[in-house]
Amino acid sequence: MSKLICHQEKVNESVAKELVKVCPFGAIEYNDGKIEVNAGCKMCKICVKKGPTGVMEFLETKEVQVDKSLWKGIGVYVDHVEGVIHPVTMELIGKARELAAVVNFPVYCVFIGHNIKEKAKELLHYGVDEVFVYDYEELKDFRIEPYTAAFEDFVNKVKPSSLLVGATTIGRSLAPRVAARFRTGLTADCTILKMKENTDLVQIRPAFGGNIMAQIICPNTRPQMSTVRYKVMNAPEKNCDEKGKITICEIDRAKLRSNIEVLKVTKKEVEENISDAEVIIAVGRALKSEKDLVMIQELADLLNAQVAGTRPTIEAGWIDAKKQIGLSGRTVKPKLIIALGISGAVQFTAGMNSSERIFAINKDPNASIFNVAHYGIVGDIYEIVPQLIQNIKNSGAEYCIR
Repeated sequence: MSKLICHQEKVNESVAKELVKVCPFGAIEYNDGKIEVNAGCKMCKICVKKGPTGVMEFLETKEVQVDKSLWKGIGVYVDHVEGVIHPVTMELIGKARELAAVVNFPVYCVFIGHNIKEKAKELLHYGVDEVFVYDYEELKDFRIEPYTAAFEDFVNKVKPSSLLVGATTIGRSLAPRVAARFRTGLTADCTILKMKENTDLVQIRPAFGGNIMAQIICPNTRPQMSTVRYKVMNAPEKNCDEKGKITICEIDRAKLRSNIEVLKVTKKEVEENISDAEVIIAVGRALKSEKDLVMIQELADLLNAQVAGTRPTIEAGWIDAKKQIGLSGRTVKPKLIIALGISGAVQFTAGMNSSERIFAINKDPNASIFNVAHYGIVGDIYEIVPQLIQNIKNSGAEYCIR
């Protein structure tokens, strides 16, 4: 890390004019008798080298190296609503176990809420070594200040090397706060996680609109933090036996105070979620008009499938935004996905390439979708889909995806 320091006691009007003039980026300003450096500064050091002597100083500081031996274990935040654990937590536990095996680390869970002690036992069926439970009345409803305080207390006491958080509404709110408390890095929406033997976590995610896969590491800070979307990782098998232990944690209740008061909680109706669908029919640009969705829906009904779309169909208003697949939508992992008239850009495939079976129909034989598809047909969806519907009807069979 480095910084630019101005010795204000050496500044007068003529010195200020000279400094303002010498900066090629217009980053130096003279306001109310003081020199200010704005965000345009490129740390080029021209003001130090060519400006008035002794006024500007470039100070290079050494990066503080963290003692990695003090940080051990992989921590998973237990995402839940009123004790009902979100399935993304199980997926993160599975990935945590894989990462921990590389460096022989234990796997921890931090469970924050109220009346959750009994529900914490469920986590022991998935190979967690220790579950740290913060069970207080103040933690009944999610409020950012007390939840951050409890999470911070866990990190200070346990010192996990890495933390995995589900990219849910709560996770996306909580993880940045915790990262800021420890001045550490946070990589959002990771699609691949790898552990180095020196305990550095390689966090891989699409960047620049999916055109590259960025590999991000935090070699000088701990804990390392990542958020991961639901359905990106694989959940482990549930064991019949409970293994591991539950630790009830204590915290100063003064730290759990909040400026937010929950007056009322209104529960939303459970909506159909494409992330949980076993069969999905996704449509893209090849769909000519909204009325053609009737044909797509008919096929979906025959296969007990949900209809989803790419960004163009969402922006056209033909399909609900909650049913968009891709980097800017949902990540899905169904048993079968049928891609109709979708080119296969990375922005889309990044959200569905872990599906068990991918079936693509596109009239362009060079479409990128065929690179990720297990089965493909080159042809017009307006010719193939009606024929497919008719074949299913004529067979008189009920289709079951196994």
